[in-house]
Amino acid sequence: MAALSAQANPSAIAAVMTDAHAYHAPLEKSTRKLTPWQKFITFIWDADFYDKTPEERWLVHKLDCTLLTVLTFGWLMKYIDQSNLTNAYVSGMQTDLKITGNQYTYMTTIYNAVYCILQVPSNMVVLKVRPSYWLAGCEIGWTIFTFAQAGAKNYQMMYAFRFFIAFFEAAFQPVSFFLLGSWYTKPELAKRVAIWFVASPAGSAFSSYMQAGIYNGMDGLAGLAGWRWLYIICGIMSAPFAASVFFLVPDFPENTKAWFLTDKEKEMGRARAARNGTKPMTGIVNFGTFKEIIKHWRFWVLVPTYLFYAWGVQAYQYFAIYLKDVGYSVAMRNILPGCAFVIEIPTIIIYGMIADKTGSRFLVCLIPLLANVCPTMILAIYPNSDHLRVFAFMFSTTAFITAIFYTWVNEICNGSTEERGFIIAATNTLFYAFNAFLPTIVFLQTDGPRFPKGFATIAGANFAAIICMVIIYFMHNRQLRQEAAVAHVEEASYQQPVEAIDEKDVVSNVTVLGARE
Repeated sequence: MAALSAQANPSAIAAVMTDAHAYHAPLEKSTRKLTPWQKFITFIWDADFYDKTPEERWLVHKLDCTLLTVLTFGWLMKYIDQSNLTNAYVSGMQTDLKITGNQYTYMTTIYNAVYCILQVPSNMVVLKVRPSYWLAGCEIGWTIFTFAQAGAKNYQMMYAFRFFIAFFEAAFQPVSFFLLGSWYTKPELAKRVAIWFVASPAGSAFSSYMQAGIYNGMDGLAGLAGWRWLYIICGIMSAPFAASVFFLVPDFPENTKAWFLTDKEKEMGRARAARNGTKPMTGIVNFGTFKEIIKHWRFWVLVPTYLFYAWGVQAYQYFAIYLKDVGYSVAMRNILPGCAFVIEIPTIIIYGMIADKTGSRFLVCLIPLLANVCPTMILAIYPNSDHLRVFAFMFSTTAFITAIFYTWVNEICNGSTEERGFIIAATNTLFYAFNAFLPTIVFLQTDGPRFPKGFATIAGANFAAIICMVIIYFMHNRQLRQEAAVAHVEEASYQQPVEAIDEKDVVSNVTVLGARE
């Protein structure tokens, strides 16, 4: 529509409008009766699986095998690395590097600070630079410094290595959400983001098992400590992945040059995005872009909501500390938190399936947070029953709705690619910013395992997240009503004969279409 100007002639206007109308036309759907097996597929996978044409199903299958697989494996590697530092520290690194006092804490702080600062810039960069180029470059840098950690001689070198690990890693999470939301439609997106997200607890668990195996079987091999082998093996696993990002990430639908997609599939990807209401990028990123973003409710509501939610599910972070302080055995300190991860993984997948099946993001976000009131209040009150407290820690992992929340953000902000990329990154940035200092205030080690300020803060954050989810629901519905009214104006303009269209009316309609508030 931006091509329609007061200088355009009526025939040019008609041509652009005809193209736009075709671009937004829904894809052909199948009307055949489903077999029991096909009904089962639509139940556990995409509700519209057999509504798609075979060509569209093949396109989605290609995206699952390339984009989704590469991003999921990449996130698994990132969480393995995040857990590696802790596992290496307790497996000999502390002694070898003579780490004392708060030096280990500073390594984590450096990582969090750099990671926080670079979230938003990364999502803005991929509006100018192809995501496949940017992510592949970051993955190469990340792999180099993963290997480098194996050669650290002192804690100062680890400071530098953790800085660069965070520098190259920061792009991965926000760009992943950005890309998934650009290619997948509403009946597809939530479960795929959920599949991507389960790589985080899986990576945490895998790192522990991997370190245990390396320490028992490779400690001292070739004169290297087991914790050094941990980083070497992690680097070896990452190297081929860096190349796969370059070849298997298809960029955005509007600028893809993916070798594995035909021209027809590329056009179909753009048509699916249009059908989903996802607008293509404008390529304009300047001060005016950010000024426009912060004018609207989406920035002021979505960004703090994620902060409240993310803090409302932080209780599990202190489960192992609780078990240690109240006298559980070393084995149980590892087994019980591991069981909590086992509970977390299927619930994330189930939430994604329900969200896609029902189309409701609001209820799938709200209900787990309402259920989370129980464990957060138990820990805030801190009853005498150990069983109740353990239950609260275990059950708190069922409240992870990150995948559904980011799916909802992608859909709420689908009217502007620039806004969508900025808000996805900004939500995570605010959380990491607070997470860099808030635990040092409310989770003092001298207050453990009771942590009266910490668990009260978590309970309060969960309540605030519930209220924010309701606000988002009403504001989003208001936005949808406004967009429906605009779409009605657009449809009416299509139905006018070309010769009856006044250029000034067209320009006026385009101006209306640009307003989303």
